[in-house]
Amino acid sequence: MNEELKQLYITYTGHEPEAIEEMPSSGSNRLYFRLKGQPTLIGVKGESFEENHAFLSMAKHFKKKGLPVPEVVGVSKDQMYYIQEDLGDLLLFKAIEKGRLTHQFSDDEKTLLKKTMRLLAKVQFRGAEGLDFSVCYPQAEFNERSILWDLNYFKYCFLKATGLVFQENLLEDDFQRMAQVLLKSSSDTFMYRDFQSRNVMIKDGEPWLIDFQGGRKGPFYYDVASFLWQAKANYPESLRQELLQEYLDALRVYREIDEAEFYSQLRHFVLFRTMQVLGAYGFRGYFEKKPHFMQSIPFAMENLRQLLQHPYPEYPYLCEVLQQLTELKQFKDQQKKPLVVKVMSFAYKKGIPDDTTGNGGGYVFDCRAINNPGKYDRYKPFIGLDKPVILFLEEDGEILTFLKHVYALVDSSVKRYMERGFTNLSVCFGCTGGQHRSVYAAQHLAEHLNEKFGVEINLIHREQNIQQTLPAKN
Repeated sequence: MNEELKQLYITYTGHEPEAIEEMPSSGSNRLYFRLKGQPTLIGVKGESFEENHAFLSMAKHFKKKGLPVPEVVGVSKDQMYYIQEDLGDLLLFKAIEKGRLTHQFSDDEKTLLKKTMRLLAKVQFRGAEGLDFSVCYPQAEFNERSILWDLNYFKYCFLKATGLVFQENLLEDDFQRMAQVLLKSSSDTFMYRDFQSRNVMIKDGEPWLIDFQGGRKGPFYYDVASFLWQAKANYPESLRQELLQEYLDALRVYREIDEAEFYSQLRHFVLFRTMQVLGAYGFRGYFEKKPHFMQSIPFAMENLRQLLQHPYPEYPYLCEVLQQLTELKQFKDQQKKPLVVKVMSFAYKKGIPDDTTGNGGGYVFDCRAINNPGKYDRYKPFIGLDKPVILFLEEDGEILTFLKHVYALVDSSVKRYMERGFTNLSVCFGCTGGQHRSVYAAQHLAEHLNEKFGVEINLIHREQNIQQTLPAKN
């Protein structure tokens, strides 16, 4: 094997490589080597002539189109070995690692992602111009057969492996319906098929495309779903929407877009792609025992849970099965716990409440600067939940201005906590006696957060010995 690659290197450079090092394997069966020297090149040993031929043909075509792909500089006669330009070691997946892990993406990370979304539109349209799709492997285009292959890949390699019992004929009926919905979006564009951050490399601050040998003619929705809903990329919804707008702006260079129709159709491709990758994770994980794929399953299952919050009436039985799948013990145990916000009122003279979650964070707001109804005898029998106190505080107005600023601060934290998968946030309001102002503020913030974000609220008016749970809204 190394001898074949060494000969290709000698033919291209006129001298032997200084060393040949095998590189970490990917999800496929291709083997990669780094041939060190002047210059350093990447050597590839493929398992399939047809797959190699597809890659080599498309790489040559894309290079002519000015797209950023590695240049192939040597190919064996049987096309089972080739050497290509070395793009380095920085995958986009690695370049955005801090954002993936913290759920807070920096401006530099966002810039790389936006460049990648614009490049996607470019390769889909410019890459398709003059491309001989007959070289594509294993299919020249995205069609009913390829859709059903992927759906059955999910069924046999993942669904059945979980032990879930289902009616196969009803499931197949919905598979047929899904194929019909997806094929409404057929277009003469290049569908990368496995467009995700592990198949994009960063060189000199720009994205380069690799591993496109599975591409074919097909709808552009698929690649958008593949990239933005990549399981372990862990993009927060706010960033996903930002990147979708970037893609749509790039897409408008090539065609007119009805945004409502785009989003309506995209969600079907997101569901389809999620099922397809679960099939791949099942095969590579359950059967080939590759740990990376097993580790990705909880992320894909969380994507599936989020998708099922908005029903797909086109596929009633499929959705029923998928819902049961997400509730299986082996996946439910891995499910991210939702955010619970504790909101409390208290009296400063009795001390600031402890954070029993052990996180030691959250907000403590001092309400004592607000005009105090407790100064007046007629309000002393009441608390901040009673109408006389509510009218006093709202007619005075100071507490409304105060809460406006509180909402802005706390809303921002709740939004970020939900995106980052945090499970606890504490917000406390203190006043002199924990009876009027703090009770009013805590009650109103609790109702506001529950209504706006649907999160569970644990509301405690400490000095009044009142406790209430506002349940999460699905």
